Formats: sequence, structure tokens, C-alpha cells
Amino acid sequence: MTTKKPGSFRIMAINPGSTSTKFGLYEDETCLLTETVRHDAEILAQCGSIPDQKQYRRDCIMKSLEAVGVELSSLDAVAGRGGLIKPIPSGVYTINERMIEDLHAPSATIHASSLGGIIAKEIADPLGLPSYIVDPVVVYEMDPVTRLSGMPEIERISIFHALNQKAIARRFASEQGKPYEKCRLVVAHLGGGISVGAHRDGRVVDVNEGLKGEGPFAPERSGGVPAMKLIDLCFSGKYTHDEMKKKVAGKGGIMAYLGTADVTEVLRRDREGDAEATLILDSMCYQVSKEIGAMVVALEGLVDAILLTGGIAQSERITNAIKKWVERLAPVHVFPGEDEIWALASGVLRVLRGTEKAATYN
Repeated sequence: MTTKKPGSFRIMAINPGSTSTKFGLYEDETCLLTETVRHDAEILAQCGSIPDQKQYRRDCIMKSLEAVGVELSSLDAVAGRGGLIKPIPSGVYTINERMIEDLHAPSATIHASSLGGIIAKEIADPLGLPSYIVDPVVVYEMDPVTRLSGMPEIERISIFHALNQKAIARRFASEQGKPYEKCRLVVAHLGGGISVGAHRDGRVVDVNEGLKGEGPFAPERSGGVPAMKLIDLCFSGKYTHDEMKKKVAGKGGIMAYLGTADVTEVLRRDREGDAEATLILDSMCYQVSKEIGAMVVALEGLVDAILLTGGIAQSERITNAIKKWVERLAPVHVFPGEDEIWALASGVLRVLRGTEKAATYN
């Protein structure tokens, strides 16, 4: 590993996923290292619950860093992916004891992302370094008018791909020579789940809650479905409570129609003339486009640009289909893939450089 340049900042970022742990090292804007450690499902099962996987995943990171000669003493900060903590405004947050408590709460430990902040703090504290999370999935900036669902018992909430949406919006704004806080953007993250957000002056004022059944269907998620028919299915006796949840998130969407959530496979079928695959791809793109149109309305029709991002945005077949529906609404720009390690590091870099103040979680 190269010696750190004087005056530069070196940041390690950690992003645990369900079956892998991604981490990377940045020196200012330069990526020095990115690695994905893929975990054997049996080993994770032996660890037990997601919180019980912490030590195993941390050991994997430390062994990988040691193998390439990374000196932890060269770090200036450690960033971890934010988990399912309580709703908070966008920003870079110092990981404190209150956050660690909430990351250990049952509602947070259903997803491996909660380990990001926990591991980051455990690595940083002995080194006397600060640790942070950046724009977790629970970023909540929605306007009051957007929160009503039509049922007083159910409020619309904000759980979305905040880290990537915010990072791509900031990148686009920078490329245009304009502060993100002065932009009006619609950002569509296209991945295993799909979220479409209306960004107005630095806030996501409305967004579909794609994890639990709003908006377009996606590779693994049903999106919004007709409510009465869903109720009938719930009480049909055919499915358990957990099975119905899986129909919404995990086994819905493309998976339910085609038996696979692998978009690469579906695109292959489409190219080979599979009419069903073609219809389902076109329908998903149509539903994404309708959601983009809804977010244009949320911005009163005043939109600087529509940004398409996420893993599925690597497919021109898909992005071109969406462009066909929405390009008359605003200029469309594609940022394929999702580099969450870069997004974490760039957020922390803003704090270290003093252009953004770290927020306190309480």
C-alpha cells in the first residue's frame, strides 16, 4: 500500500450485505482499494443471527487488509453503511452509543447493513478515529402532505436507496456546476428493489417505499398491488403470514412471473424472443416511468433532470425503454451501477474537509 500523501485524507468504508461484505479504501477522491468478501451461507448460518455475524465479518475485513499491507494507522476515519435505525434527515452522522444501541434493536438487525456502523466504530475507536454513517435507508425528509395513505392506521414512510440516490444527485449537480441544494431532480434507483425520489433543494420530499409494497414492481418485489385482491389473497388460507410477506418482498415482481430475479437472465430471454420476458421487462419499465411522472408532479413539473441509476441501469435495453416514456418531461441522464463504497467515502470526505458538519444522532 502506498504512503499517504501529506494533507490528504484516507477513509475506509464498510458495506455489509446479506451474503457478502464490501469494503474499500479512499485517499481523498482516489480509490486505493475495493474488495468484496463473499460469505459461505453455511458459515453465516453457523454464526447465528445477523448480530452474531459481526466478529466473523470483521475478521474477514482485517485479514484482507493485512494481506494487502494496509496500515490502519494511516486512516483518518471509518465509515459504515447505515442500517434500519430511526428516521433521520439526510447527512453524515457520527456513530455514537445511542446509534449503536439502535443498530442492535430487533427492528434494525433484520438486515446486515446494520453491522456496517457497528463494525466501523469497533475498528475506529481503538485508533482514536471518528466513525460515521452516511444517508442510511431511513432518511426521512418527506413533505407532510405526502405522508397520508388514506388509512389513519398506516402512514407512508421513507425507506429507500438514500445513499446512492443522494450521492448520484450530488454528482450530477457538481457536474452541472450547481449546488445540490439548488436542484430539482427525479432520481430512480433500479436494483433488486426500485425507489424513485423527488429531490427538491437538497431534500427528498417524496419517494415510494419500495421495500414493503409501493411503486413499480422490481426483480424481487411486487410494488403496489390492488388492495382488495391482496386482502382476499391474505385470507384465502393458501398462504401463511410470512409467505405473504415474501410475495411482497423477496419473491415478488420478476421473480414471481419468471422464477428468477436475475435481470441478466431475463434480458437474455428477451433477446432470444421470449415474449413473456419481453412483456414483463416492458411492464416494469412502464411502471418505473409512471412513478417518475408522479415525482415530476411532486416537483410541480419544474425538474432540472431525471437521473437513472442502480445495477439495472447498466442495461441500455431498460434505460432506453424508460427514456421513451419520460424524456419529454426533462433531460434524462444515466449513472449505471451503484458504488456505495464511493458514496460513503465521499460523504465522510466532505466532513473531514469542513464543507459539511457531521450531525449528531439522538
